[in-house]
Amino acid sequence: MDALILSCGTGGGHNAAGIAMKEQLEKRGHHVVMMNPYRLKSDRLASAINGTYIKLAQKIPTAFGLLYRAGMLYRRLPFASPIHYLNGKMGALLQDYLKRNHFDVIIMPHIFPAQILSNMRNNGLAIPKTIYIATDYTCIPFTEEATCDAYVIPHKKLAEEFSRYGVPTDKIHALGIPVLESFSEPMSKNQAAKLLNLDPNKEYILISGGSMGAGKIEHVIRILLKWRQKDIHRELIVLCGSNHKLYKKLKRRYKREILLQEYTDKMAAYMKASEMIVTKPGGLCSTESAVSGLPILHITPIPGCENSNMSYFSQHGMSIAIRHPQRELLTAVLSLQDDKRRLFMTQKQKKNIHPHAALDICKLAEQLVQNKVEKPYSTPLPPQS
Repeated sequence: MDALILSCGTGGGHNAAGIAMKEQLEKRGHHVVMMNPYRLKSDRLASAINGTYIKLAQKIPTAFGLLYRAGMLYRRLPFASPIHYLNGKMGALLQDYLKRNHFDVIIMPHIFPAQILSNMRNNGLAIPKTIYIATDYTCIPFTEEATCDAYVIPHKKLAEEFSRYGVPTDKIHALGIPVLESFSEPMSKNQAAKLLNLDPNKEYILISGGSMGAGKIEHVIRILLKWRQKDIHRELIVLCGSNHKLYKKLKRRYKREILLQEYTDKMAAYMKASEMIVTKPGGLCSTESAVSGLPILHITPIPGCENSNMSYFSQHGMSIAIRHPQRELLTAVLSLQDDKRRLFMTQKQKKNIHPHAALDICKLAEQLVQNKVEKPYSTPLPPQS
């Protein structure tokens, strides 16, 4: 099977989901190409789209929240959004690419490529089978504008929401969010610490602002240094992602007090070496943490879908939602040092998060290409051990 994965870098989670799909498809012997569709126009356009989102999320998250709210209001109108029409302009370039390159299925962990292909389909152009993967625990604006053969959602409990916004019920497949196999593979704390050159006898809190280093990370550090100072065997690991400016700032101010890292390809090991993670509630990072069995403290969501992610996880006992860091964060950290509290959370994660979503989405793609899909197709979560 020849598969094309179309994704964008507006937040690292979409690409991370795409890479997880590529890993699993290739493991099953399929040929895979992953690309940003806007690069068919120019690298400059692709970088501009990615960069605009990242700057909003890092510097003006309230502005991003206003745009998200506008999208929620726009879906009440009886016509397609301006974004849908703008993405339609990419149709000719993508059609030309598909004429020159054969694919049986197109997998999209981002709504923009799904809109491009929907415009093509609506204009009568022939396209391969299409699968849209939702990477947040909510039906984000404009999902209903995508005309796909299958829609993969994080959990069956969200099916009613997607259906309410107009996604065809018989095309909804509750298979989960795909993550790399390294997050579900067994690895002890000692093994992870050795891989990262960490001290296995120390207690680590992982602090992450996602791939873009967003969120009030410095504020979190100042609060948690109080926790660290009470015990020399405690350490803070801070991941800055692609935010080099933040990395330099933290290195200048906290070099001797924290362990600092920019982008890493060893995220699974960092999670398995840590006692808990303090992170903004991105859909992928939250899923990776849960698959790793890592207690989660959600903090400073980017307004919009991350608010929904935080609510979904906390309401299902899979995380603690921190809405007032100064008052709540240190108390929450101390509560998760209780073994029973940690066990309760990780059991809830195991109950609600499917660790092998990528494999099941591969199977869905294979069945879709063979026209043998069961509707609706939903793989049950593994039983609790």
